[in-house]
Amino acid sequence: MEMTLAWKPDWDRARVALLGWWNHTGLALSVTAPREKPIEDLPAPDPHVPLETRWLDPAHRVQSALHAMARTFYGGAAFPILDNLIGPGSLGMFLDCGVEFAPDTVWYHPSIAVPEQSGHLRFDPQNKWYQAHLALTQAALDAARGRYIVGYPDLIENLDILAQLRGPQETLMDLVERPEWALEKIWEINEAFCAAYDALYPLLADPWGGTTFCAFQLWAPGRVAKVQCDSSCMISAADFRKLVQPALEAQCDWLDYSMYHLDGTQAMHQLDNLLSIDSLDAIEWTPQAEAMPGGGSPQWYDLYKRIKAAGKSVQAIGVKPEELQPLLDAVGPEGMYVMMWVDTEREARRILDQHW
Repeated sequence: MEMTLAWKPDWDRARVALLGWWNHTGLALSVTAPREKPIEDLPAPDPHVPLETRWLDPAHRVQSALHAMARTFYGGAAFPILDNLIGPGSLGMFLDCGVEFAPDTVWYHPSIAVPEQSGHLRFDPQNKWYQAHLALTQAALDAARGRYIVGYPDLIENLDILAQLRGPQETLMDLVERPEWALEKIWEINEAFCAAYDALYPLLADPWGGTTFCAFQLWAPGRVAKVQCDSSCMISAADFRKLVQPALEAQCDWLDYSMYHLDGTQAMHQLDNLLSIDSLDAIEWTPQAEAMPGGGSPQWYDLYKRIKAAGKSVQAIGVKPEELQPLLDAVGPEGMYVMMWVDTEREARRILDQHW
């Protein structure tokens, strides 16, 4: 890969903005839109392939991604990433959960039926799903030719992966009936996360000394990841501190840069716990779909101020053009990563001319 991105001419400036955001000192403004004219005229993939081909065939996946990226304008801190995701929660796949492909997502089926009979959870680089990710990653790297970055798939971790392997309801019962077993599995999952991350690192470390995590478009020097525990909405703050937070804190300590995906108001009671993790650098806020206004709403200003006051950066997603300036006026641009998707390249450039 060359020391520039052909599909992101101002990549140097974007990296500076992203690093400033991580360090709580600057604004990272990501504005994407359909391009008025494709940056390259690349053929569209065959839309009638079987489901497994759509998800697993490296040639088809790369062609699909190239076609989409060539038709996307990446403005400000936005940059082209080939997403090698094969379903959210790739780590659970590496640990042998059941997998079922659907047109728009991947469903998982539990693989731990009897906790007392479950073995030690270990990352195995020979696992077929890891090998599938590896083949897709290598194909993406081979096709890159300095045009885009290949990022980490959405590994996920902690209690969410245990729920993927055991089943959500069963996991909640385990927290009551066998908490020591659940805690042991969470730490094994943590070890597996680090092992899987390290296995991919030689491929995904980039020429600028960093890595990219596809989920939420993260780039940083060293090791970077989005972390989460969506299951936290179903447990108390005290149980979070006892069962989830120790492994989550160790994970953030291990990473160079980490951002927590806070998903929905049902998980808001965990915010104080998250803000107490010194090595967690940023928090992203996702209002629940349809029931709540998007990330640029004044309803979330106090949340963003609270996160920033604790010394962490904020990622606000789904911000509308008319919400941008009021948001920045209310909470300040420092430590804000604002993600916007607009209808036209002209609109995207207008926003950037005013704010970037």
